[in-house]
Amino acid sequence: MKPLHGIRIADFTVHNAGPFCTNLLSQLGAEVVKVESAMRPDAFRKPHPVYGREGPATFDQVASTKLSVRINLKKPEGIALAKRLVAVSDIAAESFRAGVLERLGLGFEALKAVKRDIILLSVSSCGQVGPDSHFAGYAPLFGAWGGLSDLTGFEDGPPVEMRHVMDHTVGMHSAVAVMAALHRRRATGTGAHVDVAAREVASALCGEALLLAAAGGAPRRMGNRAEGLEPHGVFPAAGEDRWISIAVRSDAERQALRTVIGTDLSDTAISAWTAQRDANQAAAELQAVGVAAHASWTTPEIADDPHLRARGTITEVNEPDGKVRAAVAVPMRLSKGSEVGIHRGTPELGQDEGYVYGELLGLDCKARAALEEAEVIY
Repeated sequence: MKPLHGIRIADFTVHNAGPFCTNLLSQLGAEVVKVESAMRPDAFRKPHPVYGREGPATFDQVASTKLSVRINLKKPEGIALAKRLVAVSDIAAESFRAGVLERLGLGFEALKAVKRDIILLSVSSCGQVGPDSHFAGYAPLFGAWGGLSDLTGFEDGPPVEMRHVMDHTVGMHSAVAVMAALHRRRATGTGAHVDVAAREVASALCGEALLLAAAGGAPRRMGNRAEGLEPHGVFPAAGEDRWISIAVRSDAERQALRTVIGTDLSDTAISAWTAQRDANQAAAELQAVGVAAHASWTTPEIADDPHLRARGTITEVNEPDGKVRAAVAVPMRLSKGSEVGIHRGTPELGQDEGYVYGELLGLDCKARAALEEAEVIY
């Protein structure tokens, strides 16, 4: 049995940060009911040609294992239906701009009226309160405003834009906060409104730099360098766009590296040595003498890795159209008997309404048909 078996989530999140949170919780065993509508489907259902794929790759990842229902939140009857779903759930999750849920009539107080101990997760750019709470935002804004982008990149170059890594980190922080709220509810019987600000997550990841600045220092971008490690970086390998990462922390390791490459340890000399070798071959040579090194793997290499396949990190899922694709499971494992991971692929819009509206909410076919006719289920 999965650790969150028996927990149900009414999932109103969109895009990536919030959906990644609920995806993690679904892989841990929670039953997640994703709420959308044909009028306003999740934007990530659309193709992503910028990432080299005509299918909705991001949505495939964050929507796996979830159930899907349609609710038109523009109609009062849709709000009433959403409340019925929340009433049989443990958690409601949303990632709208601050104040949107309140204006819809689905704020924390309204949800507590239908489920006394409900836990509401709100993921937003700058939080639910404060002078900047009205701002919307996407991943590059979170990293930039939170200060993380300014610390990322080469010293003589511009800040690096943070994308999915920022969204996913916000999602992981949100999942931890929800788990804490669940633990508190079991101890006290009370729900909670969990307020996660993506901008603050970025700031939390650069705490050392903030402390340095507070002490009068001047944090700066370091590229691939690292304090206390020398040499340290990513070096070119043989072949097109092939690279190897090397990290050396002691005099003994430096001497071992010098013995292998047979020259000084400047970045230029190391690059000249690595550029003549296959990345995996070079890594094996360095590992054999105790130097930390590894090829910078491409996603196809990761997808085919026997180790990740054996652990179930890379797994196969069946899509509604019958196709089979690879997916990345949660990066954690529990002891036998508490298995976690993906158990189904991406749901089609409204795929699970028979179960949710019929079994969970008790709506018969006639009632459902009337709601569809009125475009409440739409």
